[in-house]
Amino acid sequence: MQRTPTGGAGNGTATAGDRLVSIGTVLNLLRDEFPEVTISKIRFLETEGLVEPQRTASGYRKFSSDHVERLAQVLRMQRDHYLPLKVIREHLDALERGEQVRLPAAGGADEESDGAAGPGTDRPTAARIGRDELLAAAEVGEEELDVWESYGLISPLPGGGYDAEVVTVAKLVAEFGRFGLEPRHLRAVKAAADREADLVEQVVAPLRRHRNPQTRAHAEATAKELAELSVKLHSALIQAALGVRLH
Repeated sequence: MQRTPTGGAGNGTATAGDRLVSIGTVLNLLRDEFPEVTISKIRFLETEGLVEPQRTASGYRKFSSDHVERLAQVLRMQRDHYLPLKVIREHLDALERGEQVRLPAAGGADEESDGAAGPGTDRPTAARIGRDELLAAAEVGEEELDVWESYGLISPLPGGGYDAEVVTVAKLVAEFGRFGLEPRHLRAVKAAADREADLVEQVVAPLRRHRNPQTRAHAEATAKELAELSVKLHSALIQAALGVRLH
């Protein structure tokens, strides 16, 4: 059984006592503090290894009070610190080992800041890199980067510079080139990614417009989870279409 991480029971989330409860009861216990949580969300966190409920002989999930508090910890880290699930899992594992964990300040600001965030800081700011940094990290030349930009595979941010994630895109585009696939061949991939991003945005847009900053923070966590699901679905569909299993 997973142990309850220290320091997580002070925010008032109800627990189930010592008895095992169903996923529906867990949902009710969590909703006072996390009104947007759903059964699908809880199941998703289980598939991602964030919680491991017991199973009855019939296959029904049964959750202990430790499971409920662990879920609350996960949801708080997403809501208050904008952390991705991989980082949350690492933090929880460290807490269970008795280690100290340094979290970003609530609201996504740097932990050492004075908290004086201005308007529009509800969403974390992406790290930027310059053009020279991108060329060096991706190990490509100016001409290649110009071609990739002309096909929309890479785009600079408003005001100059690039999102640090663009380095990954550049490296992958270069890898496709090793197989003779040129940027023009990848336009369909980019178009599909844009459509998937639009789909995610349709789901989270109402949350981002909410007046409650915690709800807006939940929008970012939801967007990340949907993006992860989209990547997994995309991979599974390609494997199914090709009739192969990738390892």
